[in-house]
Amino acid sequence: MSYSVLRTADAWWVSIPGGARRIDTTAATTAELLADLPAVTAAAAGDSTPVDPSTLVLVSPVTAPCRVIAQMTNYVSHVRDSGMNPEMVPLTFFRKSSGSISGPFDDVVKPAHVSLLDYEVEIGIVFGRSIPVGSSIDATGLARAAAGIVVTNDVSARDVQLPKTQFYEAKSYPTFTPVGPVLVLLDPDEWATFATLTLELRVNGVTRQNSTVADMIYGPVEALQALTRFQRVDPGDLLLTGTPGGTALTAPPKPVEILGSLLPAHLKWKAFFRRQARNPKYLRDGDVVEATIRSGDGSLHLGTQRTTVRHA
Repeated sequence: MSYSVLRTADAWWVSIPGGARRIDTTAATTAELLADLPAVTAAAAGDSTPVDPSTLVLVSPVTAPCRVIAQMTNYVSHVRDSGMNPEMVPLTFFRKSSGSISGPFDDVVKPAHVSLLDYEVEIGIVFGRSIPVGSSIDATGLARAAAGIVVTNDVSARDVQLPKTQFYEAKSYPTFTPVGPVLVLLDPDEWATFATLTLELRVNGVTRQNSTVADMIYGPVEALQALTRFQRVDPGDLLLTGTPGGTALTAPPKPVEILGSLLPAHLKWKAFFRRQARNPKYLRDGDVVEATIRSGDGSLHLGTQRTTVRHA
């Protein structure tokens, strides 16, 4: 049976049909809560009066510090938007600072030097057990090690990311990883539901991204098989599993790309960013970003995060 866990600054809560009930736990971190699952079960089955979840000031159900690991270009639609061939894309990862984690209703703060702020709705997998380097992972191993799933938004400063050809800085500014509102804890036999999930992201009420996991190139089992060749994961760590198409950034038309490749690097990027500056899809001050993930049959709903973009 799945449990939907919420977090406020001073407490953990579990969703029940009548609202949310406080979990009697001393856990201060996500890892500690996942080690105290009997407390979650007891709260869900308890008889104390629930509270209205709308009265709770929710923060991220994933606490920092932790490892934040992300898959790159992992949906067919996103790969095509990026001007690449989905059949030729390798399974690759990058890291984000856990200092970028923020709450599901916090502002996303754009640093003053950033111009091209982009969004990427992603399913986040939260681990409940350690997986040492060299572990052999199959579907059963995934279901044992992964505790649950959350909505995440991999906010990206494209004008930092692209010229530097690295992701860490561009995706690690404070507030660049909104997480939540709900951490859905899954029993091992419920992980099959992952394949039915739909991701949607809206900006000012207009849908920008809307896709299902069927568009994913490398699933969680393949990702963990590759990741554990070189990276240990521990309870409370977070894996972002890629984003579908529909982000602000798209590849230029082929003729423009070919012409750009003939220019010196500084002129190529100058021309590229001049074109991107005219793209109205990049996030602007006051934009409201809503990200939702749910299963097709409605049995799982990870909630909707609603963040507002603010300029520093």
